[in-house]
Amino acid sequence: SKVIDTPTTVMILGETGTGKELLAHAIHYNSGRKNKMFVAQNCGAFPDSLLESELFGHVKGAYTGAFQSRTGRFEAAHEGDIFLDEIGDLPLSTQVKLLRVLEEKTIERVGDHRSIHIDVRIITATNKDLKQLVDQGAFREDFYYRINVVPIWVPPLRERTSDIPLLAESFFQRNMPLH
Repeated sequence: SKVIDTPTTVMILGETGTGKELLAHAIHYNSGRKNKMFVAQNCGAFPDSLLESELFGHVKGAYTGAFQSRTGRFEAAHEGDIFLDEIGDLPLSTQVKLLRVLEEKTIERVGDHRSIHIDVRIITATNKDLKQLVDQGAFREDFYYRINVVPIWVPPLRERTSDIPLLAESFFQRNMPLH
């Protein structure tokens, strides 16, 4: 509840399957941004060469196969929230560009030189130890501190067994046939 209506970057930490994306949705849908877009992007789902285009968009002719201009995820999320899942899988080169987005609130489409102003709250998630990755040189320290403004730890279900009856009831209600 403390981060719902702040523009602050939020980092959700926890093991795989703990519900990090559900928490990101809850933050968005309980905030003043709820009527705007919630855009989710898995940072490990695209090869490095396509991730930048996916996040920032591209202009026609920016690379082979770019037959038309395309809006990226950040533009699509303008005035809403963007959820960057698996942020620990982000290549260093893209971390530099995202650091600029955090600092200047602007993006540039691939192949373009014009800056586009964006108003987007960034919510990230990871199951990795980013501090350890920073120490190993696999994650930028400055980027780490910019996304780790408000960390939220989601404990695994084995540490919150009181949630089991609530989850069971939810699953039961979802699977009930409607007659």
